[in-house]
Amino acid sequence: MPHLIGPDFVGIQTHDLDAARAFYADVVGLKVAAQSPPGAVVFDTRPIPFAVRTPVAELSRNDNLGEGIALWFGCNDADALHDHLVGHGTPIVFAPKDGPFGRYFAFVDPFGYTITAHTVAHSGS
Repeated sequence: MPHLIGPDFVGIQTHDLDAARAFYADVVGLKVAAQSPPGAVVFDTRPIPFAVRTPVAELSRNDNLGEGIALWFGCNDADALHDHLVGHGTPIVFAPKDGPFGRYFAFVDPFGYTITAHTVAHSGS
């Protein structure tokens, strides 16, 4: 029977691709991948690639983009990333706390998406 295997790519849509690239690369610290298709910026994230792209259909202009979807990113130090983002004026949904996947917190990107960051054990890669 045909079936889904699981997520293998995550992308969010924004009208301002340059601002999205700057935020995720310069403020959050993601590395831009060597190649991206037109209308998108792909980041070198593992194990699942992440990208920002221009909308494939008109986005409604509201503050609830991605409502109901949980986007979690692993990071090397949730507390340090939280402090860094606060220093850059990034809105914080909740401060770092301990949870089932380790230390975590959530922030809102400049485009209205809520992103949760959690500390993951370094695997040496």
